[in-house]
Amino acid sequence: MTINFDQLNEETKKKFQTLTQFGQTLEILTQQKLQIDSNIRESELAIENLTEATPDTPVYKSIGGVMVKSTRDKLLDEKKSNKETLTMQSKTLAQKIERTKSTFENMQKSLQEDLQNQ
Repeated sequence: MTINFDQLNEETKKKFQTLTQFGQTLEILTQQKLQIDSNIRESELAIENLTEATPDTPVYKSIGGVMVKSTRDKLLDEKKSNKETLTMQSKTLAQKIERTKSTFENMQKSLQEDLQNQ
């Protein structure tokens, strides 16, 4: 079934545009969540490696492209705190994704009904 956008009434055009925007938002949110989840895995690996290291093992952290010496315990605390923050962000994004997905699906059904009635 091919639909000519120019033949749609204004309300249906607006619904279609809004649906497209929600689709784009859903895509952006999903990409953000994937990036955050990747950062969580990176933090978990760093925590694991720091936990296995002895307290007197020299460790470094990157600050703006410069490596700075730090202590294992301080860096371990920073990584744990960072992981906690990232985990909260991931959960928040997951909730936003679900709400946006639900709205997107409802709008999609509504638009399909409108198109069938035209």
